[in-house]
Amino acid sequence: MRFIPTRFHGILDYVYGILLIASPWLFNFAAGGAETWVPVVIGAIVLLQTVLTDFEMGLIKKIPMQTHLMLDFGIGVILALSPWLFGFADYVFTPHLIFGVFSILASLTTHRTPSRAYKTNVAHEETMR
Repeated sequence: MRFIPTRFHGILDYVYGILLIASPWLFNFAAGGAETWVPVVIGAIVLLQTVLTDFEMGLIKKIPMQTHLMLDFGIGVILALSPWLFGFADYVFTPHLIFGVFSILASLTTHRTPSRAYKTNVAHEETMR
Protein backbone atom coordinates (compact mmCIF):
# COMPACT_ATOMS: atom_id res chain seq x y z
CA MET A 1 0.00 0.00 0.00
CA ARG A 2 1.46 3.32 -1.10
CA PHE A 3 0.40 6.21 1.12
CA ILE A 4 3.39 8.58 1.32
CA PRO A 5 3.03 11.55 -1.08
CA THR A 6 6.07 12.20 -3.25
CA ARG A 7 6.45 15.73 -1.87
CA PHE A 8 6.73 14.39 1.69
CA HIS A 9 9.11 11.67 0.48
CA GLY A 10 11.34 14.39 -0.95
CA ILE A 11 11.42 16.27 2.35
CA LEU A 12 12.24 13.00 4.12
CA ASP A 13 15.03 12.33 1.60
CA TYR A 14 16.79 15.61 2.37
CA VAL A 15 16.56 15.01 6.14
CA TYR A 16 17.52 11.34 5.71
CA GLY A 17 20.55 12.16 3.54
CA ILE A 18 21.85 14.74 6.03
CA LEU A 19 21.22 12.37 8.95
CA LEU A 20 23.06 9.55 7.17
CA ILE A 21 26.08 11.78 6.56
CA ALA A 22 26.12 12.94 10.19
CA SER A 23 25.23 9.56 11.74
CA PRO A 24 28.78 8.29 12.43
CA TRP A 25 29.38 11.31 14.64
CA LEU A 26 25.85 11.56 16.04
CA PHE A 27 25.80 7.90 17.09
CA ASN A 28 29.51 7.63 17.97
CA PHE A 29 30.76 5.05 15.49
CA ALA A 30 33.14 7.24 13.47
CA ALA A 31 36.21 4.99 13.56
CA GLY A 32 37.26 5.96 10.02
CA GLY A 33 36.57 2.65 8.28
CA ALA A 34 33.66 1.28 6.27
CA GLU A 35 31.32 1.72 9.25
CA THR A 36 31.88 5.48 8.91
CA TRP A 37 32.08 5.90 5.15
CA VAL A 38 29.20 3.68 4.02
CA PRO A 39 26.51 5.96 5.53
CA VAL A 40 28.41 9.11 4.50
CA VAL A 41 28.67 8.02 0.86
CA ILE A 42 25.09 6.70 0.77
CA GLY A 43 23.85 9.93 2.36
CA ALA A 44 25.58 11.94 -0.39
CA ILE A 45 24.05 9.64 -3.03
CA VAL A 46 20.58 10.10 -1.50
CA LEU A 47 20.94 13.89 -1.59
CA LEU A 48 22.21 13.88 -5.19
CA GLN A 49 19.45 11.50 -6.28
CA THR A 50 16.82 13.72 -4.65
CA VAL A 51 18.15 16.83 -6.36
CA LEU A 52 18.05 15.00 -9.72
CA THR A 53 14.56 13.44 -9.38
CA ASP A 54 11.58 14.69 -11.37
CA PHE A 55 9.21 15.43 -8.50
CA GLU A 56 8.14 18.32 -6.28
CA MET A 57 11.39 18.46 -4.29
CA GLY A 58 13.80 17.83 -7.18
CA LEU A 59 15.84 20.68 -8.59
CA ILE A 60 17.18 19.30 -11.87
CA LYS A 61 14.39 16.78 -12.62
CA LYS A 62 16.16 14.11 -14.68
CA ILE A 63 15.41 10.85 -12.78
CA PRO A 64 11.83 9.48 -12.99
CA MET A 65 10.14 8.89 -9.63
CA GLN A 66 9.86 5.13 -10.20
CA THR A 67 13.61 4.93 -10.80
CA HIS A 68 14.19 6.99 -7.65
CA LEU A 69 12.12 4.51 -5.63
CA MET A 70 13.98 1.52 -7.08
CA LEU A 71 17.27 3.19 -6.17
CA ASP A 72 15.96 3.85 -2.65
CA PHE A 73 15.13 0.15 -2.31
CA GLY A 74 18.60 -0.90 -3.48
CA ILE A 75 20.30 1.66 -1.25
CA GLY A 76 18.29 0.37 1.70
CA VAL A 77 19.31 -3.24 1.06
CA ILE A 78 22.99 -2.32 0.73
CA LEU A 79 22.89 -0.12 3.84
CA ALA A 80 21.04 -2.72 5.95
CA LEU A 81 23.47 -5.48 4.94
CA SER A 82 26.63 -3.33 4.97
CA PRO A 83 27.80 -4.30 8.49
CA TRP A 84 28.01 -7.94 7.37
CA LEU A 85 29.11 -7.22 3.79
CA PHE A 86 32.02 -5.04 4.93
CA GLY A 87 32.80 -6.90 8.16
CA PHE A 88 32.10 -4.33 10.86
CA ALA A 89 29.00 -5.94 12.43
CA ASP A 90 30.97 -6.82 15.56
CA TYR A 91 31.63 -3.10 16.09
CA VAL A 92 28.32 -1.51 15.00
CA PHE A 93 25.29 -2.57 12.98
CA THR A 94 22.11 -1.07 14.46
CA PRO A 95 22.18 2.39 12.78
CA HIS A 96 22.97 0.90 9.37
CA LEU A 97 20.22 -1.69 9.74
CA ILE A 98 17.62 0.85 10.91
CA PHE A 99 18.47 3.40 8.20
CA GLY A 100 18.46 0.63 5.58
CA VAL A 101 15.08 -0.75 6.60
CA PHE A 102 13.70 2.80 6.67
CA SER A 103 14.82 3.34 3.06
CA ILE A 104 13.28 0.03 1.97
CA LEU A 105 9.96 0.83 3.67
CA ALA A 106 9.89 4.37 2.26
CA SER A 107 10.49 3.03 -1.24
CA LEU A 108 7.64 0.55 -0.90
CA THR A 109 5.11 2.98 0.58
CA THR A 110 5.65 6.13 -1.52
CA HIS A 111 3.40 6.96 -4.47
CA ARG A 112 5.03 6.06 -7.77
CA THR A 113 4.07 9.29 -9.51
CA PRO A 114 4.10 12.90 -8.30
CA SER A 115 0.81 14.61 -7.50
CA ARG A 116 -1.59 15.72 -10.22
CA ALA A 117 -1.00 19.37 -9.27
CA TYR A 118 2.77 18.92 -9.83
CA LYS A 119 2.25 17.29 -13.23
CA THR A 120 -0.19 20.06 -14.23
CA ASN A 121 2.30 22.78 -13.24
CA VAL A 122 5.17 21.09 -15.11
CA ALA A 123 3.02 20.69 -18.25
CA HIS A 124 1.98 24.34 -17.99
CA GLU A 125 5.60 25.50 -17.62
CA GLU A 126 6.66 23.47 -20.65
CA THR A 127 3.95 25.01 -22.85
CA MET A 128 5.04 28.50 -21.75
CA ARG A 129 8.59 27.97 -23.07
